[in-house]
Amino acid sequence: MTRIMANRKIKRLFVGMVACMGFFTAVSVLFMYLRVGKEALPILFFSICMSGGILFLCYRYFKEQHGIMEDAISQIMDYIAGSRDVMIECNDEGELFRLFHEVNSLVSILNAHVEKEKSAKRFLKQTISDISHQLKTPLAALNIYNGILQEETGDPSTMQEFIRLSEQELDRIETLVQNLLKITKLDAGMIVLEKSLENVADFAERVRDSFALRAAQEEKEIILAGDESVSLLCDKCWIVEAVSNLVKNALDHTGEGGVIRIEWRAFTSFVQITVKDNGSGIDPEDLYHIFKRFYRSRYSKDTQGIGLGLSLTKAIVETHGGTIEVDSTPGAGTSFILNFMR
Repeated sequence: MTRIMANRKIKRLFVGMVACMGFFTAVSVLFMYLRVGKEALPILFFSICMSGGILFLCYRYFKEQHGIMEDAISQIMDYIAGSRDVMIECNDEGELFRLFHEVNSLVSILNAHVEKEKSAKRFLKQTISDISHQLKTPLAALNIYNGILQEETGDPSTMQEFIRLSEQELDRIETLVQNLLKITKLDAGMIVLEKSLENVADFAERVRDSFALRAAQEEKEIILAGDESVSLLCDKCWIVEAVSNLVKNALDHTGEGGVIRIEWRAFTSFVQITVKDNGSGIDPEDLYHIFKRFYRSRYSKDTQGIGLGLSLTKAIVETHGGTIEVDSTPGAGTSFILNFMR
């Protein structure tokens, strides 16, 4: 009773009700004393019964409400103490239960944020581990090459070979760091896309030209196919980066005489760019994982890749509001399809 009356509004309500009941009871007693009529005694009796009944019903109602509030407070305190399985019963109607429903929704949102933070920490831990692993290989190779160079004093051709290998490993480290920086900026929303209407044929040709020397050395061919009038609203530098990663991936997984095709076409509502090759293809069990960072298939023959190119491409495409799909047949080749809304 004391805890219920701690609420000033409830206390005022009870005091007001008692005052009203006291007033009407006093009037009844006065009528009976003045002998206003024979009905004075029944009025007094029923006034007292009515007052007692109202007080009892109000007390029981507020006691029940107090119990509900105490349970809700207990649940909230448990949540603050660390329990994540908190749920306030709100299987009734009224403003109080609406409040409880909103509290439950807030708890669900907070739990989702907690899980997201845990996932982010796990991802960060795994990423740091992956980066450490990726850097160990080229750094170890550089140490070996430098040790051999320090000991080598005679054969210039041997020295040149190890210098070339050292430059290759340094390029690998630089690519890793640059791609990590790009992905981090995209994830953090630090990149402001400078979109303009770009001719697809122009930047496709730019991609082909950047790989022309490698393709020639490896006796592979890069073919462009598409309507030269097709344009796309995009940030040209980033789209070139995305398509270049796909072409590099295709070159890495095609043998001598391989063909890489960059195709594009415009539909009513979107522009589609496809990079396809006739290389080794992707094993079905790897298709689900290929866009994960640092993912390397055990079937991959690419010993130089760092597993970031496809992740970066996906991030760039999605930042442009587009989608990326892959279709691959082992031994027959792979197609990456990029779709952008017009």
